[in-house]
Formats: sequence, C-alpha cells, structure tokens
Amino acid sequence: MVDNDRRVHSRTALSAKVKVVHEQFGEFVFSTRDISDGGVFIVLNDEPFSPQLGDKVTVQVQGLPVPAPILDMVVVRQTNDGFGLQFDQNDE
Repeated sequence: MVDNDRRVHSRTALSAKVKVVHEQFGEFVFSTRDISDGGVFIVLNDEPFSPQLGDKVTVQVQGLPVPAPILDMVVVRQTNDGFGLQFDQNDE
C-alpha cells in the first residue's frame, strides 16, 4: 500500500462558518470540514464558487462574540465537495 498523503500538518475535524471573499466571485459563507496549522477545508453547498488553484481569498470565522481576524489564504486543492485553502505564506 502506498501512502499518497503529502500533508505536513495533522487535520482536526471542525465545523464552523467562515466568510470567504474572492476578488472575482465575491463573498460567500461556507462551513469548514477540518482545520490544521497549514489551512482549512471548506465545503461547497451548490454555491457558484469555482476558483482556480493558486487563487487568493480572504477568510474570516463567523459567529464569534467579537470579529475574527481576516486571513489571507490560497486555494491549493479541489475535490468534488469543496476546496482546501492554505494560509498565505507571503502574509507574514
């Protein structure tokens, strides 16, 4: 058996609402499936959101008692049900 998992960070299941803003497609609210030190996976629910790998987005957790920080992220993976977003390494 060959292990194709190239992930550097362990994932933790997490269902949270996040606002994702893409320069071309606009603003959406998605649910997350999991999170890690490297990024987050967002689940699409028939939304017209179809970015390209490498596209930059901003992400902000919703529903907290105070506004969460707005984070710069990059689309790094696409599946049938969503997208993997990685924290932008150039945002330090």
